[in-house]
Amino acid sequence: MTEGKPDYIKWLRSKVGHDKVFMNFVVALIRNEKGEVLMQQRGDSDLWGFPGGCIELGESFEEALHREIFEETQIREFEIVRQLGTYNWREFTYPNGDVAQPIDIWFICNLHGTVDLTYRDEETEDLRWVDLKNLTVELFNKKFSTAIADYLAFAKNEKEKL
Repeated sequence: MTEGKPDYIKWLRSKVGHDKVFMNFVVALIRNEKGEVLMQQRGDSDLWGFPGGCIELGESFEEALHREIFEETQIREFEIVRQLGTYNWREFTYPNGDVAQPIDIWFICNLHGTVDLTYRDEETEDLRWVDLKNLTVELFNKKFSTAIADYLAFAKNEKEKL
């Protein structure tokens, strides 16, 4: 097996097909100086989510987060502020028919440097800064709303402490 998310998932799925498996993911809420969060329109569904992806065998959460953010946005310069939470979504069916029980580890990150919002590849159809309080895009996983609510509560508390 070679390194890289597509090869790992391909290897895993070659063993189990579309059957339900545990999948461990890291997800980044990358904030800019205005408090907006970077969202990614996914290539597999045209729906919106956040940069992140599957943790490779042998990777730490932080290593996976840096790799995935770079793969999907080309961002290298960011700071992990804290872990927001861990979410078990129980069951999710991907557009290709793969079924998983995703376990997401969400991180709040601050951007250092810039983002090329025109970056596109097979995973990223669009990148956009959004105000999560006024979200108007359709979420890839409807259950992301739980993590978004947790983030908004954290951000409100963070502002109140200033």
